[in-house]
Amino acid sequence: MYYGTIKKNDIANGEGIRTTLFVSGCRNKCKNCFNPETWSFTYGKPFTEETKEELLSTFRSPFVAGLTLLGGEPMEPENQRELLPLIREFKMKYPEKTLWVYTGNLYEELTAGVGKHFKCTEDTAELLSYIDILVDGRFEEEKKSLGIRFRGSTNQRIIDMNKTRERGEIVIWEGCKLDKSFAPAEV
Repeated sequence: MYYGTIKKNDIANGEGIRTTLFVSGCRNKCKNCFNPETWSFTYGKPFTEETKEELLSTFRSPFVAGLTLLGGEPMEPENQRELLPLIREFKMKYPEKTLWVYTGNLYEELTAGVGKHFKCTEDTAELLSYIDILVDGRFEEEKKSLGIRFRGSTNQRIIDMNKTRERGEIVIWEGCKLDKSFAPAEV
């Protein structure tokens, strides 16, 4: 797996101060994507054992709330396979920290069952079991909004995965209620 960058002390891609990994490879290719260079599966640098150790070391700080994965597309089958060991180790070492994952796929596609959607693989269910917040849906230029938190377009959902697993139905993250407070002030 390749990655474009690791962003430390990120406050734009999830709640709190986060470490963000931008993985490479995306077949969604959303129109006017903010990160089209990451569509290539070989963009950036190889994700090595040293890279993993560097990334995991950032969570020793009590000020870092968690890990965010985006890209590219973390839920591409190739990326799922490579990310799963990282996520397992992250959750084992730092169970109090949260994992946010951004995907252009819908939750329903990722939970359809192996063989029913090509991004639903043998690794998908386990990977989803570790995610605290899943931001799903492709970026849609026509639905772009600067007044929403942690998303690019209004069709994207911020799913509270812990409550979703608990209730057996999709539960939208409570922080979405704050979206209006991020609208630009009128002059």
